[in-house]
Parts: sequence; structure tokens; C-alpha cells
Amino acid sequence: MTALTTTRTPLRTLALIALLGLVPQLQGCFPLIAGGAGATVLALDDRRSAGAQTEDKEIDLKGETSISQRFGNRVHVSVTSYNRNVLLTGETPDAAAKEQIEKTVREIANVRGVVNEIQLLGASSYSSRGNDTYLTSKVKARFIDEGKDFSANHVKVVTESSVVYLLGLVTRKEAEAAVDIARTTGGVQKVVRVFEYVEPTAVTQKPAPVKEPEPVPYQSPPKSK
Repeated sequence: MTALTTTRTPLRTLALIALLGLVPQLQGCFPLIAGGAGATVLALDDRRSAGAQTEDKEIDLKGETSISQRFGNRVHVSVTSYNRNVLLTGETPDAAAKEQIEKTVREIANVRGVVNEIQLLGASSYSSRGNDTYLTSKVKARFIDEGKDFSANHVKVVTESSVVYLLGLVTRKEAEAAVDIARTTGGVQKVVRVFEYVEPTAVTQKPAPVKEPEPVPYQSPPKSK
């Protein structure tokens, strides 16, 4: 077995990660924050369209609400939509529940595809979930500190039972760099790619400059006779 490298994360980076993690909660309580400069910058740096970002949030909410209403505490499942492709993680007691959850999510409007990584196990403990949250923060922090070949904002990190899932619209070079950082993070047992690959030209191309209209010469009105 290959030894995993343990890294020390700067406190300033962990503080930034914690703040970013609070954004979804803060948006509901403080609308001014959601419309602030920080949120605007994050949205502009996202490779998804504004419409896809909105639909991803709606898919997450609808999926988890439907699962909770149908199965209650019998299952522990997280729904993560990225560019309308959905990742399902967590635990269910049997295969029938796993299949039904996937079917329910596939029927949500605008869902393009589903990657079902639900495990047939009892629900994870709260300590296990807390450790998963910690691992997610560690990976994100290392993305910010060491991700020279990609933007940390272009890769979404989901952790379940110490398995890290990576989502995003990335080039293959960016994907390799992100995977290398995640798999060498202390405590991570496995890394699963759920990327949607794009061509390098698609992420480096800049829009053509807008040509300003030619000024219309002023013409004085005709003199009345």
C-alpha cells in the first residue's frame, strides 16, 4: 500500500475554506452578502453558465427533499449536481432503495445524467461525517495553496467515508493535477473522478472584442425659409 503524505495546512487557508463553506448558509440569512463582490467573483470564475449554476442548486434541493420525504432516516444520501450531472453518495440499507433513489433523481427536470455511488451499508456515524467535512476542507485548502495548474474554483470536492469525489468542467491536464493533490492528502483513502472534460481551447478562448458603432456626424436642421 502506498503511504499517504500528510501536509500542514496554513491557518489562513483553512479560514478561507471555512468562510467559503458558509456562503450557502449565509446567502439565505443575509441577502446583502449573496450580492456582494465576493459572490460575484466566484460566480464569474465558474465555467458553468449562470443558468446551469441555478439549476444545479434546484436539483440538489429537489433531490434531497424527495429522498428525505420518501425514506426519512432509513438512508443517508447526498445529492450533488454539477452542470446538471448528478453524483449520489451515502448509504442505503438495500439495493431496492438505491435504485429507487436514482430513479427519483433522474426524473427531476434538467438532470442530464446520474453517477450512483451509494453504498449498501447502514447510515454513517456523525463522527464519520465530521471527518469527511474535515477532509474536504483539507483538499480544498491544498488546491488553493498548491493548485498551480488549475483554479480551485473549477473543481468541486465531495467526501464520503474518506473517499473523495472530484467534479468540474476541466481539461485533462487540470484533472490530473487535481487528482494528484487529492490522493496525496492525509486521510484520503481513494479518489473518484466525476469530471466533465473540456478542450483547452474552450477554456482559454476569449470573446472577440465588441466593435464600437461609428459616430454619426451631426447635421444641423435645415433653415426655415
